[in-house]
Amino acid sequence: MNNSDRGCRTNARRARAIWGRLPSNTLQTLRQLTNKFAVSVAAGDLQLLENRWYVTHSGLLHIAHRRRCFGIKTAIQDHVSDPVANRWIFKATVYKSPTSRGFVGYGDADPSNVSTLVHGAEMRIAETRAVNRALRKAYGVGLCSVEELGSSSSNSGPKRNHQQSEKEPRNGSDNGQPRLRDQLCLLIRQHNLDPTLVKVYAADFCGKTSLKEASRDLVQSFVSHLAACAKENRDMLVCRLNSYAQPPEAKP
Repeated sequence: MNNSDRGCRTNARRARAIWGRLPSNTLQTLRQLTNKFAVSVAAGDLQLLENRWYVTHSGLLHIAHRRRCFGIKTAIQDHVSDPVANRWIFKATVYKSPTSRGFVGYGDADPSNVSTLVHGAEMRIAETRAVNRALRKAYGVGLCSVEELGSSSSNSGPKRNHQQSEKEPRNGSDNGQPRLRDQLCLLIRQHNLDPTLVKVYAADFCGKTSLKEASRDLVQSFVSHLAACAKENRDMLVCRLNSYAQPPEAKP
């Protein structure tokens, strides 16, 4: 069995463990993506939403790293951004080699197209979206990235909250997929992480006092982030987790 076949089998097995039984066309697409881009489900390179694959920001960075990307440059587009309205537009340029003319992508974010849970972070989201689009152009990634998806937050209010409680369970699933809590526990076991510190880190990552207050989207983002960090540099991740450890109280 060659490395490509091994990667396909590993991805398919991990995808089933995370999202349950998958249609044959979904698995076929996963195989094609694995063969072409060497993406890893375990590393959080891909997300599956309504049986459609989406690439993540970390997944695009992994692809760029493997293809020896020369550099990425970003810049705020001041003439079309509006800091007062918290509307930001970024331009990103990806250079595949020292002689590359660059692949350009633009990303925008404002309170109307990001989740209400991350209001205030529109600038960072806009930059991420710009980088994602530039990377997808540079390396021929036809998948939309998760970070580029819009938000239904413009329909916020009692009606949306009611729908969210029915259709978007915070840490569970409404389509037979494993709970996000189970995915997180799996990562903790696989990489031998301290579950208490991971929980504190997750709450901080999601901007909440406790993880149970975070939305499913935020928890999913953290799970992907944790998987990528654990794969890239577990020692650094452990150091980061240890920074959340409470120092022992001084005895009188």
